[in-house]
Amino acid sequence: MPIVKNQVFGGHSLSDHEKKNFSILELIRRNGPITRADISKATDLNIVTVSNYINTYINENLVIESGMESSSGGRKPTLVKLRDDQGYAIGLDLGHMSAEGATMIGVVTDLSGRIVTRVEKKREKDSMDRIIEGSLDLIEELMSKKGVAKDRIKGVGIGVGGVVDESLGTVRDSSKDGIRTSYVSIKGLIEQRFNMPSFLGNDATFAAFGEKMHALPMDVQDVVYMYSDVGSGIIIKGGIYCGASGSAGEIRVNYPRNGEYLKLSKNLSFLLPLGLDLGLVNQARKLIEEGGIKTGIAGQSKKDLDSITVEGIIEAAKSGDTLAIELLEDAAVNLGVRVAYLTNLFNPEIVIIGGGIEKAGSLFLEPLRRTVRKWAFEEPASIVKIIPAHLGKDAVALGAASVVIRDVFIKA
Repeated sequence: MPIVKNQVFGGHSLSDHEKKNFSILELIRRNGPITRADISKATDLNIVTVSNYINTYINENLVIESGMESSSGGRKPTLVKLRDDQGYAIGLDLGHMSAEGATMIGVVTDLSGRIVTRVEKKREKDSMDRIIEGSLDLIEELMSKKGVAKDRIKGVGIGVGGVVDESLGTVRDSSKDGIRTSYVSIKGLIEQRFNMPSFLGNDATFAAFGEKMHALPMDVQDVVYMYSDVGSGIIIKGGIYCGASGSAGEIRVNYPRNGEYLKLSKNLSFLLPLGLDLGLVNQARKLIEEGGIKTGIAGQSKKDLDSITVEGIIEAAKSGDTLAIELLEDAAVNLGVRVAYLTNLFNPEIVIIGGGIEKAGSLFLEPLRRTVRKWAFEEPASIVKIIPAHLGKDAVALGAASVVIRDVFIKA
């Protein structure tokens, strides 16, 4: 996978040594304790090469020998495992605004990716500059938690919604509100204040990497992660594709700031942003208020309408509410057309549906799958598996921390 110093996935290829570092250490992270012979078989590296790398990791206190494996005869092979307490990674999810607000999530993980401590805070609708200030305070809070050794923190990953310029470390909001825009380098602020590497990336990109590191088999190479309607993360040949500046994955057109939106909306309906909730909340309010439809989602009063949430719509659909089911199916078709386009474009093995809507299960996923089969070409559609996200609301923060872990592994 490509990398540039202190960038997530830059334009330079890994050296042969870095590739071997990552493949060996990632295998140990996932499957340890494990023997050198099993590592050799899994990586196609000869046993002498594997032993040399393992000995280096042992000398650096990154790997430790851990007992013997049972043997039917002869010398018992030695097991090795990751010393996961030798380093920690901080991952931040700065949150996406939706009809229901937003939260900021921060985690500290050990080198195995296990969460050591976690903080979740409500985030008000505010300028990106203020959000960046809040992220620095969140890092301070995470570092002060019991059980976190500050001198062993290897870096910070920051996942944020918007158009990212990775080289400058800046982010520009791509929502229709457009207030979360900053040209302050969040990377620079973090590195200056905490004196540690930082990695800035799109939230969908980091969510994709989190799923790849924690939920998918190592041999899965081509994946698209759909962060609801707000973006996608793209994994090609095992490495995340970020594009020339780090902003790849936006599946929407730039939201017009004037009357052009109304003129374009009919022709570009599948490319205009519906938001993290896929427009479900606003559509439910509109249909109930204007149509007088009987539904268990909410009553007719203003207070009832204001209390509608995606979770409420999903629960109503699971209970058999007709309107809720139709709302989910319409949203699934809308997203499904985008997934079909990306399926044709990238021919992935797996498409992961995340962002919260996956909680609807088959009520959402089945109409989405039908839409993909209808609109994608037969060949890629017959291969792709469309599955719900595994990591839930922690996907972005875990993915951001995993980027730090990856950096530790390749530099071992």
